[in-house]
Amino acid sequence: MHYAYPSRKSSNPPPYLPRSTRIPRIRRSQLKPIAFFGLIIIGLIWVFSGSSKHAGHRAISGKPPVVLVTVFDDKNDNSVYIKNIRENRMQYAEKHGYGTLLAKASDYNLNGAPASWAKVVAMRHAITKYPDCKYMWFLDQNALIMNPHLKVEDYVMGASKLEASMFKDLPVVPPDSIIKTFSHLKGDDVEFVITQDKEGLSSTSFVIKNGEWAKFFLDTWFDPLYRSYNFQKAETHALEHIVQWHPTILSKLAIVPQRIINAYNNNGHGEQYKDGDIAVVFAHCSNVGDNSCAKEAERFSQQWRTSFSRA
Repeated sequence: MHYAYPSRKSSNPPPYLPRSTRIPRIRRSQLKPIAFFGLIIIGLIWVFSGSSKHAGHRAISGKPPVVLVTVFDDKNDNSVYIKNIRENRMQYAEKHGYGTLLAKASDYNLNGAPASWAKVVAMRHAITKYPDCKYMWFLDQNALIMNPHLKVEDYVMGASKLEASMFKDLPVVPPDSIIKTFSHLKGDDVEFVITQDKEGLSSTSFVIKNGEWAKFFLDTWFDPLYRSYNFQKAETHALEHIVQWHPTILSKLAIVPQRIINAYNNNGHGEQYKDGDIAVVFAHCSNVGDNSCAKEAERFSQQWRTSFSRA
């Protein structure tokens, strides 16, 4: 980042020129009304500049407190597996009074970019659909919510919870990125919560606080330049790039332990799910075969249904 520096003063300044004696002097009797009038003008400027600054910023009521966002693959939209995932999302949202945005990748025009980019525009869509929500939780299609008792606004985004759980002074991209999370960040200042796995930032589950910063962040992430760039992991590598090079984004970021919002079904790629965790993500599952997402989900389907029926 480059900053503009003030130009150096000349070592040969121009000679001092005395004021012209032709300028009329202001009488003492005129100073008081002029000063009073000036104060009125300054006050009006301050009022109108303040109101225009906040004209586009309206108070957010926090209703619903959270919007749950999931983007589904169009190819499997009518499968039993996808219907199971949809039901899982709807039951959890209904229990806590959350909103939902369950979209398909084809709902959005990505201009040729990989379908995984749809998660970013879906989060922006959620703000438009639920302008008064407080938080938005994106959870990948290939995941199940397992613990219906845990509420995002408390369990994930509570200020004291964040300060106790977030990693400080941690390389953003493991193992040795020179860009690290802020060591002095407070829980109240966090706007974006995400996790790392063994490969880097993981965008299969993350939470964003609604507001002007969220709009700025999502618009930055969805910039056409990043979508057109051939990142190996598309939007995830684009995210790693902007987090490291935009202090405005890094200053609002908290990286938390995986099991808080993004536990994996196996420990081959990251922290493994354990009973009581809020969700399980089927990391690196395939469309078909023994490692298919549908088969992985079967292992947990009865468990989540039982937990929800008892909630």
